[in-house]
Amino acid sequence: MRDFSQDHRWLSINTATVRKQQGAEVPLATIIDQCAERGIRAISPWRDQVAAAGLDATARQLRAHGMELSGYCRGGFFPAADGAGLRAALDDNRRAIDEAKTLNAACLVLVVGALPGALGGTPLYTDITRARSEVFDGIAASLEYARQVGMPLAIEPLHPMQAADRACINTLEHALDICDALDAQKTGALGVALDVYHVWWDPKLQAQIARAGKERLLAFHVCDWRLPTRDLLSDRGMMGDAVIELKKIRQWVEAAGFEGYAEVEIFSALDWWLRPGQETLDTCIARHRSVV
Repeated sequence: MRDFSQDHRWLSINTATVRKQQGAEVPLATIIDQCAERGIRAISPWRDQVAAAGLDATARQLRAHGMELSGYCRGGFFPAADGAGLRAALDDNRRAIDEAKTLNAACLVLVVGALPGALGGTPLYTDITRARSEVFDGIAASLEYARQVGMPLAIEPLHPMQAADRACINTLEHALDICDALDAQKTGALGVALDVYHVWWDPKLQAQIARAGKERLLAFHVCDWRLPTRDLLSDRGMMGDAVIELKKIRQWVEAAGFEGYAEVEIFSALDWWLRPGQETLDTCIARHRSVV
């Protein structure tokens, strides 16, 4: 396993971690500069942040700092109530693939979606089997275009608590089953984004990480699981503050061949988003060295 204790060469910051600082939304350009000042070599930005900053302007700023993208957030949300909605989702994913390519991202992360309308509190249907079928078809269609432009797609399985509204793929095993069905030759075009927040609890995790191997492990996200968790979406913990066995999971991931960034992704409306961004980033660096 790589030694992270001496530097933070393999630290990436998902920009959600510091998109709010002291309770206020912070422009992406500021976040990029804050990371560059600390020698952080990679980020993973969100599409809405890039849209606000401008795609070309963001690409120029990243090049100026020599900064890489460990991933791009996000594509997905394939299910819809009708054909027009399904086509709109595919069109949006094509745009996301193009944006990821412009930014030279390592992969486009797919939060695949679930029951359409559920995020707003009123699902337009409740057939999760249908949703999973639409996810499969949506990934298949998007993969065809992603292959053409050379942008790997990374399915991110989400914790079962988000099965209704954000992602109906909830285990690494399920995500890998889809990868095997659509990319049996393991070409590198389709894989997974492994977020410890979502999968740490899975009794099959070690075996499924080994199954994934280097060809499927496209991104690795770290944070921690707070006790108690006060909000299921936005109360993630800083690494080392809670119960996830981070070093053990990283050991499994690297034994399977992963050699990329450990990407810190912390949604924290009740804690870290209320602090100065500099404090959050400095803590990420310290914890990357000590507990990741």
